[in-house]
Amino acid sequence: MSTTVEVPEEKYRVLEALAVTEGTTVKELVLEGVDGVINARNPKSVRRLRLPLIDSDSPGSLQLDNEKIYDLIGFP
Repeated sequence: MSTTVEVPEEKYRVLEALAVTEGTTVKELVLEGVDGVINARNPKSVRRLRLPLIDSDSPGSLQLDNEKIYDLIGFP
């Protein structure tokens, strides 16, 4: 998509110089800024994992191997 954005001349000169210094284009720097704004205002949702809980009389002392885990969790 193409659009027109008016950038003050002084800011554009700074942007252009930065692009030359970094070996990129003004367009890439502008798109980087757009991505920054979008990401700042629309943070990715954090997905929480649901871990299977295994009851234990002495937490932290369960001795498990793969076979016991399969028995407790019941994988398909």
